[in-house]
Amino acid sequence: MKIRLERDVLAEAVAWAARSLPTRPSVPILAGLLIRASNSGVVLSCFDHETSAQINVKAQVADDGEALVSGRLLADICRSLPNKPVDISADDSRMELVCGSARFTLQTLPVAEYPALPTMPESAGTVDSADFAEAVSQVVVAAGRDDLLPVFTGVRVEIDGDTMSLLATDRYRMALKELTWNPASPQASGNALVPSKVLSETAKSMTSGENVTMSLAAGSAGDGLIGFEGTGPGGVRETTTRLLDGEFPKVRHLMNIQPALSVRADTAELIAAAKRVALVAERNTSLRMMIDEDSVILEAATGDQAQASEAISATVTNHAGGEPPIKAAGFNPAYLLDALGALDAPFASFAFTAPGKPCLITGLPELDGEPITDYRHVIMLMRLPS
Repeated sequence: MKIRLERDVLAEAVAWAARSLPTRPSVPILAGLLIRASNSGVVLSCFDHETSAQINVKAQVADDGEALVSGRLLADICRSLPNKPVDISADDSRMELVCGSARFTLQTLPVAEYPALPTMPESAGTVDSADFAEAVSQVVVAAGRDDLLPVFTGVRVEIDGDTMSLLATDRYRMALKELTWNPASPQASGNALVPSKVLSETAKSMTSGENVTMSLAAGSAGDGLIGFEGTGPGGVRETTTRLLDGEFPKVRHLMNIQPALSVRADTAELIAAAKRVALVAERNTSLRMMIDEDSVILEAATGDQAQASEAISATVTNHAGGEPPIKAAGFNPAYLLDALGALDAPFASFAFTAPGKPCLITGLPELDGEPITDYRHVIMLMRLPS
Protein backbone atom coordinates (compact mmCIF):
# COMPACT_ATOMS: atom_id res chain seq x y z
CA MET A 1 0.00 0.00 0.00
CA LYS A 2 1.25 3.47 -0.89
CA ILE A 3 -0.90 6.59 -0.51
CA ARG A 4 -0.69 10.37 -0.01
CA LEU A 5 -3.24 12.44 1.92
CA GLU A 6 -3.55 16.00 3.14
CA ARG A 7 -2.58 16.26 6.79
CA ASP A 8 -5.90 17.78 7.98
CA VAL A 9 -7.97 15.21 6.06
CA LEU A 10 -6.00 12.33 7.58
CA ALA A 11 -6.02 13.73 11.12
CA GLU A 12 -9.78 14.40 11.06
CA ALA A 13 -10.60 10.98 9.61
CA VAL A 14 -8.38 9.04 12.02
CA ALA A 15 -9.65 11.02 15.02
CA TRP A 16 -13.27 10.37 14.08
CA ALA A 17 -12.81 6.64 13.54
CA ALA A 18 -10.63 6.24 16.64
CA ARG A 19 -13.42 7.60 18.86
CA SER A 20 -15.27 4.33 18.36
CA LEU A 21 -12.35 2.18 19.49
CA PRO A 22 -13.00 0.32 22.76
CA THR A 23 -11.20 1.69 25.82
CA ARG A 24 -10.54 -1.82 27.11
CA PRO A 25 -10.70 -4.16 24.11
CA SER A 26 -11.58 -7.79 24.89
CA VAL A 27 -8.79 -8.85 22.52
CA PRO A 28 -5.83 -6.68 21.38
CA ILE A 29 -6.78 -6.90 17.69
CA LEU A 30 -9.90 -4.76 18.36
CA ALA A 31 -7.68 -1.79 19.24
CA GLY A 32 -6.65 -1.65 15.58
CA LEU A 33 -7.70 0.80 12.88
CA LEU A 34 -7.97 -0.69 9.41
CA ILE A 35 -6.71 1.39 6.47
CA ARG A 36 -7.73 0.13 3.04
CA ALA A 37 -6.60 1.84 -0.18
CA SER A 38 -8.11 1.34 -3.64
CA ASN A 39 -8.72 3.28 -6.86
CA SER A 40 -11.78 4.93 -5.30
CA GLY A 41 -9.85 6.36 -2.33
CA VAL A 42 -8.98 5.37 1.21
CA VAL A 43 -11.33 3.83 3.78
CA LEU A 44 -10.53 3.91 7.50
CA SER A 45 -12.61 1.65 9.73
CA CYS A 46 -12.90 -0.02 13.12
CA PHE A 47 -15.25 -2.55 14.76
CA ASP A 48 -15.51 -3.99 18.27
CA HIS A 49 -18.38 -6.47 17.61
CA GLU A 50 -20.86 -3.84 18.89
CA THR A 51 -20.17 -0.56 17.08
CA SER A 52 -18.50 0.03 13.74
CA ALA A 53 -17.21 3.25 12.19
CA GLN A 54 -16.08 3.78 8.61
CA ILE A 55 -14.99 6.90 6.76
CA ASN A 56 -14.15 7.34 3.07
CA VAL A 57 -11.60 10.04 2.23
CA LYS A 58 -9.95 11.27 -0.95
CA ALA A 59 -6.30 10.40 -1.44
CA GLN A 60 -3.67 9.83 -4.08
CA VAL A 61 -3.34 6.04 -4.27
CA ALA A 62 -0.14 4.76 -5.87
CA ASP A 63 -0.55 1.15 -4.71
CA ASP A 64 -3.65 -0.63 -3.42
CA GLY A 65 -3.51 -2.50 -0.16
CA GLU A 66 -4.52 -2.54 3.48
CA ALA A 67 -2.90 -2.25 6.89
CA LEU A 68 -4.08 -2.61 10.48
CA VAL A 69 -2.35 -0.48 13.14
CA SER A 70 -3.01 0.77 16.67
CA GLY A 71 -5.80 3.30 16.23
CA ARG A 72 -5.18 5.48 19.27
CA LEU A 73 -1.45 5.69 18.60
CA LEU A 74 -2.10 6.65 14.98
CA ALA A 75 -4.58 9.33 16.12
CA ASP A 76 -1.98 10.80 18.51
CA ILE A 77 0.62 10.84 15.75
CA CYS A 78 -1.67 12.47 13.19
CA ARG A 79 -2.62 15.27 15.60
CA SER A 80 1.04 16.16 16.05
CA LEU A 81 2.07 16.22 12.38
CA PRO A 82 3.19 19.44 10.64
CA ASN A 83 0.84 20.95 8.08
CA LYS A 84 2.24 19.12 5.06
CA PRO A 85 1.08 16.22 2.84
CA VAL A 86 1.38 12.80 4.48
CA ASP A 87 2.85 9.79 2.67
CA ILE A 88 1.88 6.35 4.01
CA SER A 89 3.33 3.06 2.84
CA ALA A 90 2.89 -0.41 4.32
CA ASP A 91 3.90 -4.02 3.83
CA ASP A 92 3.03 -7.19 5.73
CA SER A 93 4.83 -6.19 8.94
CA ARG A 94 5.24 -2.40 9.10
CA MET A 95 3.60 0.86 8.15
CA GLU A 96 5.67 3.97 7.53
CA LEU A 97 4.26 7.49 7.78
CA VAL A 98 6.24 10.48 6.46
CA CYS A 99 5.21 14.12 6.80
CA GLY A 100 7.86 16.68 5.95
CA SER A 101 10.91 15.71 7.99
CA ALA A 102 8.80 13.71 10.50
CA ARG A 103 8.91 9.95 10.04
CA PHE A 104 7.07 7.24 12.02
CA THR A 105 7.24 3.48 11.68
CA LEU A 106 4.44 1.37 13.20
CA GLN A 107 4.19 -2.37 13.55
CA THR A 108 1.10 -3.71 11.80
CA LEU A 109 -1.43 -6.15 13.23
CA PRO A 110 -2.64 -9.25 11.33
CA VAL A 111 -5.49 -8.13 9.04
CA ALA A 112 -6.72 -11.73 8.67
CA GLU A 113 -7.66 -11.82 12.36
CA TYR A 114 -9.67 -8.60 12.27
CA PRO A 115 -13.49 -9.03 12.27
CA ALA A 116 -15.42 -8.10 9.15
CA LEU A 117 -17.53 -4.97 9.47
CA PRO A 118 -21.32 -5.54 9.50
CA THR A 119 -23.24 -4.73 6.34
CA MET A 120 -25.16 -1.48 6.46
CA PRO A 121 -28.90 -2.31 6.81
CA GLU A 122 -31.45 -1.18 4.26
CA SER A 123 -32.19 2.55 4.36
CA ALA A 124 -35.26 3.48 6.38
CA GLY A 125 -35.17 7.16 5.37
CA THR A 126 -33.34 10.45 5.71
CA VAL A 127 -33.45 13.31 8.20
CA ASP A 128 -32.06 16.83 8.08
CA SER A 129 -28.60 16.61 9.63
CA ALA A 130 -28.83 19.86 11.65
CA ASP A 131 -32.32 19.04 12.96
CA PHE A 132 -31.20 15.53 13.88
CA ALA A 133 -28.10 16.75 15.73
CA GLU A 134 -30.16 19.29 17.70
CA ALA A 135 -32.86 16.73 18.53
CA VAL A 136 -30.35 14.17 19.78
CA SER A 137 -28.54 16.76 21.91
CA GLN A 138 -31.83 17.76 23.54
CA VAL A 139 -32.72 14.17 24.45
CA VAL A 140 -29.43 12.56 25.50
CA VAL A 141 -29.19 14.84 28.56
CA ALA A 142 -31.87 12.65 30.15
CA ALA A 143 -30.23 9.30 29.33
CA GLY A 144 -28.66 7.28 32.13
CA ARG A 145 -24.92 6.81 32.59
CA ASP A 146 -25.01 3.59 34.66
CA ASP A 147 -23.87 0.68 32.47
CA LEU A 148 -25.31 -1.73 35.06
CA LEU A 149 -28.76 -0.55 33.89
CA PRO A 150 -28.19 -0.58 30.11
CA VAL A 151 -31.82 -0.02 29.11
CA PHE A 152 -31.65 3.45 30.68
CA THR A 153 -28.45 4.36 28.79
CA GLY A 154 -30.27 4.22 25.46
CA VAL A 155 -32.41 6.55 23.39
CA ARG A 156 -35.61 5.02 22.10
CA VAL A 157 -36.10 5.95 18.43
CA GLU A 158 -39.73 5.60 17.35
CA ILE A 159 -40.87 5.87 13.73
CA ASP A 160 -44.47 6.57 12.77
CA GLY A 161 -44.80 7.65 9.14
CA ASP A 162 -43.01 10.98 8.68
CA THR A 163 -42.62 11.55 12.44
CA MET A 164 -39.53 10.43 14.32
CA SER A 165 -39.61 10.52 18.12
CA LEU A 166 -36.56 10.35 20.39
CA LEU A 167 -37.14 9.44 24.04
CA ALA A 168 -34.71 9.01 26.93
CA THR A 169 -34.95 8.58 30.70
CA ASP A 170 -32.70 7.76 33.65
CA ARG A 171 -35.76 7.21 35.92
CA TYR A 172 -35.46 10.68 37.50
CA ARG A 173 -36.01 12.73 34.34
CA MET A 174 -37.38 12.15 30.86
CA ALA A 175 -36.98 13.94 27.54
CA LEU A 176 -39.03 13.60 24.37
CA LYS A 177 -38.31 15.22 21.01
CA GLU A 178 -40.47 14.82 17.91
CA LEU A 179 -39.25 15.84 14.46
CA THR A 180 -40.25 15.39 10.84
CA TRP A 181 -38.15 13.16 8.59
CA ASN A 182 -38.37 11.55 5.13
CA PRO A 183 -39.15 7.83 5.48
CA ALA A 184 -38.42 5.42 2.65
CA SER A 185 -42.04 4.25 2.94
CA PRO A 186 -45.00 6.46 3.94
CA GLN A 187 -46.24 3.62 6.16
CA ALA A 188 -42.91 3.27 7.95
CA SER A 189 -43.13 2.27 11.60
CA GLY A 190 -40.89 0.71 14.20
CA ASN A 191 -38.68 1.44 17.15
CA ALA A 192 -35.09 0.90 18.26
CA LEU A 193 -33.19 1.37 21.51
CA VAL A 194 -29.87 2.97 20.54
CA PRO A 195 -26.89 3.51 22.88
CA SER A 196 -27.04 7.23 23.72
CA LYS A 197 -23.28 7.78 23.55
CA VAL A 198 -23.03 6.35 20.02
CA LEU A 199 -26.10 8.28 18.88
CA SER A 200 -24.81 11.55 20.33
CA GLU A 201 -21.34 11.32 18.79
CA THR A 202 -22.75 10.18 15.45
CA ALA A 203 -25.28 13.00 15.18
CA LYS A 204 -22.69 15.67 16.03
CA SER A 205 -20.17 14.35 13.50
CA MET A 206 -22.44 14.24 10.43
CA THR A 207 -23.58 17.85 10.12
CA SER A 208 -21.49 18.87 7.11
CA GLY A 209 -23.98 17.38 4.66
CA GLU A 210 -27.66 18.22 4.31
CA ASN A 211 -29.06 14.86 5.41
CA VAL A 212 -28.30 11.79 7.50
CA THR A 213 -29.49 8.44 6.20
CA MET A 214 -30.80 6.08 8.89
CA SER A 215 -30.87 2.33 8.28
CA LEU A 216 -32.55 -0.22 10.50
CA ALA A 217 -32.39 -4.01 10.58
CA ALA A 218 -34.84 -5.75 12.88
CA GLY A 219 -33.72 -8.76 14.86
CA SER A 220 -34.37 -10.68 18.04
CA ALA A 221 -33.78 -8.88 21.34
CA GLY A 222 -30.31 -7.37 21.36
CA ASP A 223 -29.54 -8.54 17.81
CA GLY A 224 -31.02 -5.64 15.85
CA LEU A 225 -28.72 -3.21 14.06
CA ILE A 226 -29.03 0.49 13.27
CA GLY A 227 -26.83 2.40 10.87
CA PHE A 228 -26.23 6.06 10.03
CA GLU A 229 -24.56 7.56 6.97
CA GLY A 230 -23.71 11.23 6.55
CA THR A 231 -21.04 13.71 5.59
CA GLY A 232 -18.41 15.19 7.87
CA PRO A 233 -15.22 17.15 7.27
CA GLY A 234 -13.09 15.13 4.88
CA GLY A 235 -15.52 12.53 3.63
CA VAL A 236 -18.53 10.22 3.95
CA ARG A 237 -19.02 8.63 7.37
CA GLU A 238 -20.88 5.45 8.28
CA THR A 239 -21.65 4.08 11.73
CA THR A 240 -23.51 0.97 12.81
CA THR A 241 -24.28 -0.19 16.32
CA ARG A 242 -26.08 -3.10 17.87
CA LEU A 243 -29.35 -2.19 19.56
CA LEU A 244 -29.73 -2.46 23.32
CA ASP A 245 -31.65 -5.34 24.81
CA GLY A 246 -34.51 -4.88 27.25
CA GLU A 247 -37.91 -3.18 27.40
CA PHE A 248 -37.88 0.60 27.59
CA PRO A 249 -40.07 1.89 30.47
CA LYS A 250 -43.48 3.27 29.56
CA VAL A 251 -43.05 6.95 30.39
CA ARG A 252 -44.76 8.71 27.49
CA HIS A 253 -47.89 9.38 29.55
CA LEU A 254 -45.84 11.66 31.80
CA MET A 255 -45.33 13.99 28.82
CA ASN A 256 -49.02 14.95 28.92
CA ILE A 257 -49.23 16.42 32.42
CA GLN A 258 -52.26 18.67 32.95
CA PRO A 259 -51.03 21.43 35.28
CA ALA A 260 -52.76 22.44 38.47
CA LEU A 261 -50.33 25.35 38.61
CA SER A 262 -48.00 26.73 35.93
CA VAL A 263 -45.01 29.05 36.09
CA ARG A 264 -43.60 30.97 33.12
CA ALA A 265 -40.32 32.84 33.15
CA ASP A 266 -37.41 33.98 31.00
CA THR A 267 -35.16 30.99 30.21
CA ALA A 268 -31.87 32.91 30.24
CA GLU A 269 -32.72 34.52 33.59
CA LEU A 270 -33.61 31.14 35.07
CA ILE A 271 -30.36 29.56 33.85
CA ALA A 272 -28.21 32.42 35.16
CA ALA A 273 -29.93 32.46 38.55
CA ALA A 274 -29.89 28.67 38.91
CA LYS A 275 -26.16 28.57 38.16
CA ARG A 276 -25.44 31.22 40.79
CA VAL A 277 -27.65 29.72 43.49
CA ALA A 278 -26.45 26.16 42.81
CA LEU A 279 -22.92 27.20 43.78
CA VAL A 280 -23.86 26.71 47.43
CA ALA A 281 -26.06 23.64 46.96
CA GLU A 282 -24.86 20.73 49.04
CA ARG A 283 -24.35 17.39 47.32
CA ASN A 284 -27.60 15.45 46.91
CA THR A 285 -29.71 18.36 48.13
CA SER A 286 -32.28 20.26 46.15
CA LEU A 287 -32.44 23.68 44.59
CA ARG A 288 -35.77 24.99 45.85
CA MET A 289 -38.18 27.03 43.76
CA MET A 290 -40.45 29.08 46.03
CA ILE A 291 -43.53 30.14 44.05
CA ASP A 292 -45.17 33.51 44.73
CA GLU A 293 -47.98 35.32 42.92
CA ASP A 294 -45.79 37.06 40.34
CA SER A 295 -42.29 35.68 40.94
CA VAL A 296 -40.24 32.65 41.88
CA ILE A 297 -37.35 32.55 44.32
CA LEU A 298 -34.55 30.05 43.80
CA GLU A 299 -32.85 28.94 47.03
CA ALA A 300 -30.05 26.58 47.99
CA ALA A 301 -27.82 26.01 50.99
CA THR A 302 -24.97 23.98 52.45
CA GLY A 303 -26.14 23.56 56.02
CA ASP A 304 -25.32 26.69 58.01
CA GLN A 305 -22.16 27.37 56.03
CA ALA A 306 -23.63 29.04 52.94
CA GLN A 307 -27.02 30.05 51.63
CA ALA A 308 -28.14 31.72 48.42
CA SER A 309 -31.40 32.98 46.98
CA GLU A 310 -32.46 34.96 43.93
CA ALA A 311 -35.86 36.21 42.82
CA ILE A 312 -37.06 36.18 39.20
CA SER A 313 -40.24 37.73 37.84
CA ALA A 314 -42.66 35.13 36.54
CA THR A 315 -46.22 34.60 35.38
CA VAL A 316 -47.90 32.22 37.83
CA THR A 317 -51.30 30.70 37.01
CA ASN A 318 -53.36 28.64 39.47
CA HIS A 319 -55.45 26.44 37.17
CA ALA A 320 -57.09 24.58 40.07
CA GLY A 321 -58.39 27.71 41.79
CA GLY A 322 -58.52 28.27 45.53
CA GLU A 323 -55.42 27.60 47.60
CA PRO A 324 -52.33 27.11 45.40
CA PRO A 325 -51.70 23.35 45.03
CA ILE A 326 -47.95 23.83 45.33
CA LYS A 327 -45.91 26.62 46.93
CA ALA A 328 -42.40 25.14 46.65
CA ALA A 329 -40.67 22.61 44.41
CA GLY A 330 -37.33 20.85 44.87
CA PHE A 331 -35.14 20.29 41.80
CA ASN A 332 -31.86 18.50 41.34
CA PRO A 333 -29.76 21.53 40.28
CA ALA A 334 -27.92 19.69 37.47
CA TYR A 335 -31.16 18.23 36.09
CA LEU A 336 -32.84 21.64 36.09
CA LEU A 337 -29.92 23.27 34.26
CA ASP A 338 -29.79 20.42 31.72
CA ALA A 339 -33.49 20.81 30.99
CA LEU A 340 -33.38 24.60 30.64
CA GLY A 341 -30.27 24.41 28.45
CA ALA A 342 -31.97 21.94 26.11
CA LEU A 343 -35.15 24.00 25.61
CA ASP A 344 -33.82 26.29 22.87
CA ALA A 345 -36.64 28.75 23.57
CA PRO A 346 -36.63 32.29 25.04
CA PHE A 347 -39.13 31.41 27.76
CA ALA A 348 -39.80 28.31 29.86
CA SER A 349 -43.04 26.89 31.19
CA PHE A 350 -43.22 24.69 34.31
CA ALA A 351 -46.36 22.56 34.72
CA PHE A 352 -46.89 21.41 38.33
CA THR A 353 -49.55 19.08 39.71
CA ALA A 354 -48.63 18.53 43.38
CA PRO A 355 -45.60 18.57 45.71
CA GLY A 356 -43.20 15.70 44.98
CA LYS A 357 -44.91 14.86 41.67
CA PRO A 358 -43.32 15.10 38.18
CA CYS A 359 -42.91 18.55 36.64
CA LEU A 360 -43.24 19.10 32.89
CA ILE A 361 -40.96 21.74 31.33
CA THR A 362 -41.59 23.08 27.83
CA GLY A 363 -40.39 26.05 25.82
CA LEU A 364 -42.38 29.15 24.92
CA PRO A 365 -41.82 31.48 21.92
CA GLU A 366 -43.12 34.38 24.06
CA LEU A 367 -44.24 34.70 27.65
CA ASP A 368 -47.97 34.48 26.87
CA GLY A 369 -47.58 32.14 23.87
CA GLU A 370 -48.54 28.50 23.42
CA PRO A 371 -46.02 25.88 24.63
CA ILE A 372 -43.66 24.41 22.03
CA THR A 373 -44.65 20.76 22.39
CA ASP A 374 -42.19 19.10 20.00
CA TYR A 375 -39.73 19.02 22.93
CA ARG A 376 -40.89 18.09 26.41
CA HIS A 377 -38.79 17.47 29.50
CA VAL A 378 -40.05 15.95 32.75
CA ILE A 379 -38.18 16.11 36.07
CA MET A 380 -39.15 14.12 39.15
CA LEU A 381 -39.28 16.64 41.98
CA MET A 382 -37.26 16.05 45.13
CA ARG A 383 -39.09 15.89 48.43
CA LEU A 384 -38.61 18.96 50.57
CA PRO A 385 -38.34 18.83 54.36
CA SER A 386 -41.58 19.69 56.10
